[in-house]
Amino acid sequence: MKVTKRNGNMVIYDDQKNIKSILKANAEVACETISEKEATAIVGQIFSKLAETSTIITTDEIRVCTEKTLREKGYPMTAKAYMDYKKKKS
Repeated sequence: MKVTKRNGNMVIYDDQKNIKSILKANAEVACETISEKEATAIVGQIFSKLAETSTIITTDEIRVCTEKTLREKGYPMTAKAYMDYKKKKS
């Protein structure tokens, strides 16, 4: 799967980047704990959802799908921290 970045560049999807972002966001939340194994499983679900829609996705689609999946999995505070983290980066 390919990702269109905000600057227009196209790169190959790297699930490790999303795992790292989820773990960084989770580190900001004292009341929720996500292991690396769990983050990897969550990112696998995110990849599957995104792959159903297209072979080329945007970073915004990844962000929205990640937030939604974290909330669905019972990590609302991590989802909020993830969104805050991504807003700071953009």
